Amino acid sequence: QVQLVESGGGLVQAGGSLRLSCAASGRIFSSLVMGWFRQAPGKEREFVAAISRDGSYTVYADAVKGRFTISRDNAKNTMYLQMSSLKPEDTAVYYCAAVLPPYSGRYFNTTDYDYWGQGTQVTVSS
Repeated sequence: QVQLVESGGGLVQAGGSLRLSCAASGRIFSSLVMGWFRQAPGKEREFVAAISRDGSYTVYADAVKGRFTISRDNAKNTMYLQMSSLKPEDTAVYYCAAVLPPYSGRYFNTTDYDYWGQGTQVTVSS
């Protein structure tokens, strides 16, 4: 079992920044491929970013590339999403997710992930 808890969401003006955190427990964190997804009202949950077990490889959705940075601290069992230059269209509930080993190499779809957090709301005002 893996427990994931997101924090750091809130209300921010367009152009502002937020940093989300995802604290993991229940399994060796460094064995988990991790990802961030988001879901806006009336829309499907969509991929935001993913990070390899050691943090050396990251990948982003085109909509956030250059504005968001995913990172992790395996010593603290925590993953982060630094969000900058936020836009109203970034408004959504943000979820962190984990992939158990063995890793298939896929990370883009919700079905690629085994565990999910409860989500944290990010609202960007114009």
